[in-house]
Amino acid sequence: MMRSGNIPSDKLLAMYASLLKIRRVQLKIEEHYHENAMKTPVHLCLGQEAVSVGVCANLKTRDMIFSNHRSHGHYLAKGGDLKAMMAELYCKETGCAKGRGGSMHLIDKSVGHFGSSAIVGGGIPHAVGAAFAFKMRKEDLVAVTFFGDAASEQGVFYESMNWAALKKLPVIFVCENNHYSVCSHIDVRQANYDISMRARAFDIPSMRVDGMNLLEVCEKSQAAIEMARAGNGPYLLECVVQRWRAHAGAGDPQKEQYRKTEDMDESRRRDPLKDFTAYLLDHRAAGQDQLDVVDRQIDQEIEAAFRFARESPLPDPAGLEKYLYC
Repeated sequence: MMRSGNIPSDKLLAMYASLLKIRRVQLKIEEHYHENAMKTPVHLCLGQEAVSVGVCANLKTRDMIFSNHRSHGHYLAKGGDLKAMMAELYCKETGCAKGRGGSMHLIDKSVGHFGSSAIVGGGIPHAVGAAFAFKMRKEDLVAVTFFGDAASEQGVFYESMNWAALKKLPVIFVCENNHYSVCSHIDVRQANYDISMRARAFDIPSMRVDGMNLLEVCEKSQAAIEMARAGNGPYLLECVVQRWRAHAGAGDPQKEQYRKTEDMDESRRRDPLKDFTAYLLDHRAAGQDQLDVVDRQIDQEIEAAFRFARESPLPDPAGLEKYLYC
């Protein structure tokens, strides 16, 4: 059951707008991906949007986040420029990585998004390094790293937790556990499904959170962020979510070949946007007229972003080696 606690109505409405934008952008990408104009693999976060929104709603602009290959939600929830993101998916010069990075390498330092990476677990040590810098400079900032359940199998995850605990760094480890690594279910990869308990070996406080419940994610991440910002060290949040689509691309055409039977049961599917919308209306935190205004604004913004991306120029072939470092 959802509950808002003391979250003010303007923050609730802002979270609704962020959640809706991420959902509709993902659906729009999926709608047009078959046109083959987006020359980059895409990893959609449909079903997982509440984690990005709930965590980033509690961050300052200068707080840093480090993301993974499934990064659209993190980028947008932190305030990343939508036009630049779409231009990047179309590999245009106006993209956030100048058309050289694609969907898995988004970045917008102006809002504290310091990059996503296709390397599994690659953002974890980066966040710890940023948090170490914050502490050395005595800055009132936190770093957040988003990663999937498969990244919890990497050695760098444990090395990073050890260092973060040793130095009491202001870093939040956010694991989005959707139970699948590409097409492999967690039960054939891990002996213990509870990823949150692994932080306890380093005396790092942790919690397992319903990642489909936006309010729960918001409230639990707020507590973790405030604790880290106060100088009390790192925190691990394991957010249990549902990945609605395939590992990469549009739809999930091979789901019968790898999905567990219960995961294909539509009656078990939960929708964080539908649930949060119902909460806002049922508890009179927002009126339908307010939500309608937000809906129209989001649709207009998305249309403008796709138009911008399509009309933007491709990189000049003469500058192919630009931004490459050897």
